Amino acid sequence: MTDSLKRAAPEDDAPVGAGALVEAKRPRTDGELVVAAGKRPEIKQQGPARTSALQAPIMLLSGHGDAVFSMRFNPEGDVIASGSHDKHIFLWRTYGECENYMMLKGHKNAVLEVHWTPDGERLVSCSPDKTVRAWDAESGTQLKKMAEHRDIVNSCCPLRRGPPLLVSGGDDCEAKLWDLRAKRSVKTFSERYQILSVAFSEGGDQIYTAGIENVVNVWDLRREEVTMSLSGHSDSITGMRLSPDGTHLLTNSMDNTLRVWDMRPYAPANRCTKVFAGHVHTFEKNLLRCDWSPDGSKVTAGSGDRCVYIWNSHTRNLMYKLPGHSGSVNECVFHPKEPIIGSASSDKTLYLGELAV
Repeated sequence: MTDSLKRAAPEDDAPVGAGALVEAKRPRTDGELVVAAGKRPEIKQQGPARTSALQAPIMLLSGHGDAVFSMRFNPEGDVIASGSHDKHIFLWRTYGECENYMMLKGHKNAVLEVHWTPDGERLVSCSPDKTVRAWDAESGTQLKKMAEHRDIVNSCCPLRRGPPLLVSGGDDCEAKLWDLRAKRSVKTFSERYQILSVAFSEGGDQIYTAGIENVVNVWDLRREEVTMSLSGHSDSITGMRLSPDGTHLLTNSMDNTLRVWDMRPYAPANRCTKVFAGHVHTFEKNLLRCDWSPDGSKVTAGSGDRCVYIWNSHTRNLMYKLPGHSGSVNECVFHPKEPIIGSASSDKTLYLGELAV
C-alpha cells in the first residue's frame, strides 16, 4: 500500500476523537417553528375571526331518518333538541363533534314542535298522533302523555317562568291549557278554525292562538274569552314567538311576511309595527316557525326556498340569506348566549352557523 493512501495520524495536541465519524445533526421536520432570537415571525390566522365556541364556523348535524320540523337550544345553550317526521326527538351536543347522544321515542307520528322547559330539565313536544308529551331531558324517559286533542296537534309552548304550564293547539280547533302537575287539561278554548301556532304572554295571563283564520287571537285566561284579534296577515299563520322582553309578538305567515305586533297594554289600535319580507312559503305548506335573537335585535324565519333569513329587527334590513340546505328550512333558532344560528330542514339535517358580531 502506498503512503498516499494512508490517513495521517492525529497530531498529539488534537482532541480525542477528532478523526472519528460523527453523526450529522438531523434537520427539523416535525413542523415546529424555529424562531430566530429577536426575529419572531407573526402567525396570521386564516379566514375571518371566530365569534363562538363551535368546533368550526359551520357544523352539519345528520342522523334523522326524515324531515326535521323543529329544533331548540336548551337554556344553557349546550344541548339541542330536534323533532322529526321520523317520530323521534334527538338530543345533540352543541359543542365538539355535535354528537347525537340520546333519542326520545314514544310519538306514533311526526314531531311537529319541541320546546325546553325554562329550567332545562324537561322537554315538551306535540304530534299528529293527537298527543302532547313531556320528557325528562336527563334520562330520556317520557314523563307525561297528554291525549285529549281530537286531531293533529300542530303547536305547543311552555310558560317562560312560574308554574309548569303548557299550551297546545291543533286541527280540532281547540287550544288547551295544561299543568304538568295535573292529570288532565286545565282549560279548553274553542275556535272556529284550525290552530297552527300557540304562545304564552309574558305574564302568563294570556295565550295567543293563530292558524288558518289569518288572525292572532288573544285569550284572557281568567275570563276565558278572546279580548283582542290582530288582523293584517292575508294567509295562514304558521309560527309565533314572543320577544325576549315580552313586549312584542313575531308571526310568520304563508303570505310570505313576518310581522311584529306591539302587545303592551294601551298600545295603538294598529298594533302591527313592522313587516319583514324575503322568505317564502312554497307548495309544501310546511309549518315554518320564527325566532328572536336573545337581545331582540334580530329576527329569523323558516323558508321554503332552502335558505336561512335573518333581519335587523329595528331597520327591517335583511342581514343574512344563508344557503346550504337542500330542502325547506322549517325552523331557525338563535343560540341563547352566543352568535350562533341553528336551522332544521326537510333535507333531514340541521346546521349550526356562526354569525359575525
